[in-house]
Amino acid sequence: MRWIGLDYGDKTIGVAMSDELGWTAQALEVIHRRKPGEDIDRLEAIVKQYGVTQVVVGLPKNMNNTIGPRGELAIEFSKELEQKLSVPVHLWDERLTTVAATRTLLEADVSRKKRKQVIDKMAAQIILQGYMDANMKR
Repeated sequence: MRWIGLDYGDKTIGVAMSDELGWTAQALEVIHRRKPGEDIDRLEAIVKQYGVTQVVVGLPKNMNNTIGPRGELAIEFSKELEQKLSVPVHLWDERLTTVAATRTLLEADVSRKKRKQVIDKMAAQIILQGYMDANMKR
């Protein structure tokens, strides 16, 4: 069983992948969104290449637990993914994942330029690891 986690944004999609046992998540790549549909085509290729069986999409919620415009876009994207990829897609609360990823990179003394290149896939890793920790029976 292999999972991917996604940090869905306007310009990029951070991608993380689980190990085959579903215990740990590793940052995989950042997809730069250029043309409509290209991002889903790339995700479809990842699903096929790695034998992904499930997808977790970060759901940006407001701090009061409501869903705003960004959350609505993530829900729409997850429905489109489920239809196109033919694998189950789960939504997972992503509040403060980018903050946590930024803090980790700052503590590791990663340069601003390098942080910008990896922040989205690190946020995806945190989303996926959180989902797996909460939902997988060990």
